[in-house]
Amino acid sequence: MAYDILVLGSGPGGYPAAIRASQLGLKVAIIEKESLGGVCLNWGCIPTKALLKSAQVYEYVKHSADYGIKTTGAEHDFGAVVKRSRGVADKMSKGVQFLMKKNKIDVIMGYGKIAGKGKIEVTAADGQKQVVEAKYIIIATGARSRQLPTMPVDGKKIIGYREAMVLPTQPKSMIVVGSGAIGVEFADFYNSMGTKVTVVEFMPRIVPVEDEDISKELEKQLKKKGITILTSSEVTKVDTAGAGVKATVKSASGEAVLEADILLSAVGIASNIENIGLEETGVKVEKGRIVVDKSQQTSVAGIYAIGDCSPGQALAHVAGKEGITAAEQIAYLEKKISHKPDSIDYNNVPGCTYCSPEIASVGYTEKAAKDAGFELKVGKFPFMASGKASASGNTDGFVKVIFDAKYGEFLGAHMIGNGVTEMIAEVVVARKLETTFHEILNAIHPHPTMSEAVKEAVAAAYGEAIDI
Repeated sequence: MAYDILVLGSGPGGYPAAIRASQLGLKVAIIEKESLGGVCLNWGCIPTKALLKSAQVYEYVKHSADYGIKTTGAEHDFGAVVKRSRGVADKMSKGVQFLMKKNKIDVIMGYGKIAGKGKIEVTAADGQKQVVEAKYIIIATGARSRQLPTMPVDGKKIIGYREAMVLPTQPKSMIVVGSGAIGVEFADFYNSMGTKVTVVEFMPRIVPVEDEDISKELEKQLKKKGITILTSSEVTKVDTAGAGVKATVKSASGEAVLEADILLSAVGIASNIENIGLEETGVKVEKGRIVVDKSQQTSVAGIYAIGDCSPGQALAHVAGKEGITAAEQIAYLEKKISHKPDSIDYNNVPGCTYCSPEIASVGYTEKAAKDAGFELKVGKFPFMASGKASASGNTDGFVKVIFDAKYGEFLGAHMIGNGVTEMIAEVVVARKLETTFHEILNAIHPHPTMSEAVKEAVAAAYGEAIDI
């Protein structure tokens, strides 16, 4: 059967692309080799948040006396925590199955490989092959854990994020290599469960893509929880011959050998672009990503690429927007709609990290804004001064905002604290609307809330702070 669009991969980029295309009157099939929802729903964003929620509940129970509530003998069941996480993931994957049926999208299970213009060969689990045809193809094959030669993942002693989510027993000690979102989220989770955790980061500071003030604050908070953090450090060798792992770590002060039950490699991701027919089709690849234009089309007409296999930020919400952009561009070419989709502003993409305290950011860091030549007005509001934060017992962290001093343009915002991942959207929308400091200050924010810290930080930038 011929389709208008074949989507290769059903993750947070693929399934929205398929749904949007179907909404616009195109006949769509989606090809998936494993589970609907891809890594995000099954092995990434969703199940990790379930694990972190369990850790948060456990922390609340352990500190319930701080809220005037007496509890005794609080224990966690590690197996039950993992089981709950898997249950949440399974429910979400079933939700995507429902959405496919609702939107009349055919699901073809198997490994897909582009086999020529408008053709994908699908190999099912039993080895059966079929060729499916369409006028357009959207590649949404995502990414996997990047592996370093010094730390080959064996799934038992050296693990990636997938194994970290379903360990049969809780390790007593763990080395986490890499302090991006995946690294610090798992470090925080396992530490909360009682595992002794050491984080090793190659760069001079943890969460290195964040504003420097955020990195300093997170390092302070994680160390306060008992996590050991080694920055400007590199794992040069891992020995798995014994009962656990021995990692040789090189830093400015010399070499040391760290011992632990397990080592988690969280050193980034690698795009899934091998063996999907790119070379045979002539699709251009640079630096391990598929080259695309503003409408997500590759160097080959009719083939689009979205999500972690293309150059944008490797984030689920970016993949979803890119998928919708590709679907709408195809619908425009097919005269289903009368306008091209807006191009994506990659400088207005929020980033969120769900450790405790959470991190959320968008736009320029202070250093990047200075390097870009802006004169700045910077404001900070500590949650210590927030009534809602005090009432909830979560006073760690702050909101930091950055404005262009000349025109009042909202250049960026960086937050660390309880629930800040729910607050960053205000800044994303404000920047999309080209809002200045004036509109934020004159928009009445509800009190008492954590979110009023955004307005308070803006007031601080302009010398109008009331509560600090």
